[in-house]
Amino acid sequence: MKNAATTTGRAEDAADMLARDIHSGHFGLGTWLKQIDLEKRYGCTRIEVRRALDKLVAKRLVQHIPNRGYHVYQPDQRQTDEIRDVRVVLETAAADSIVEAADAAAIAELQALAQRFAELVLDGTLLEQYEANIAFHTRLARLCTNRELGNLILEFRGRGPSAPLEQWKTRARVEQSAREHFLMIDAIAARDADALKRIIRAHIRQTAEGMG
Repeated sequence: MKNAATTTGRAEDAADMLARDIHSGHFGLGTWLKQIDLEKRYGCTRIEVRRALDKLVAKRLVQHIPNRGYHVYQPDQRQTDEIRDVRVVLETAAADSIVEAADAAAIAELQALAQRFAELVLDGTLLEQYEANIAFHTRLARLCTNRELGNLILEFRGRGPSAPLEQWKTRARVEQSAREHFLMIDAIAARDADALKRIIRAHIRQTAEGMG
């Protein structure tokens, strides 16, 4: 019989895998999540799947409807807009700290991650693009010396549209995102926090204001 620690660990692993599947678009917005299917997909028991689902309910990636089950959370437009506004506040607030903390090694690492994403825009799968994008933004957030702010940035990134198809409406937008990654790095290397804030704002709002 599995002990409580093992069950908790496997539930956390299942939650991570399910979150990854939601964000990659495998489970689209509004999709009902059948627990028996999740047991098979993640090799978990029913109780582990339930704990994983409840964890993602707390993160607002999944919604629980009593007597019906769980489905991928689908925010309305108001919520989507408000989450985007909060992300702008958080991520621009971190810009000064990021610029101060980034050394040559960190900048080189960001450059490699941005290059990886750019290459995958050309010939990668949607899941590969998603994971490369997350890797870049996670490293960027971790440069913030205020760890709580960095954690909030990553948390709110997870509350946005669940799949790249929702974030990147067109191929041009994906390519623009790749260019914006390099513009962020250029701003960091130049120690220009104001430019970094402008590019981050455009990147989140998906406008062209940071492309000059």
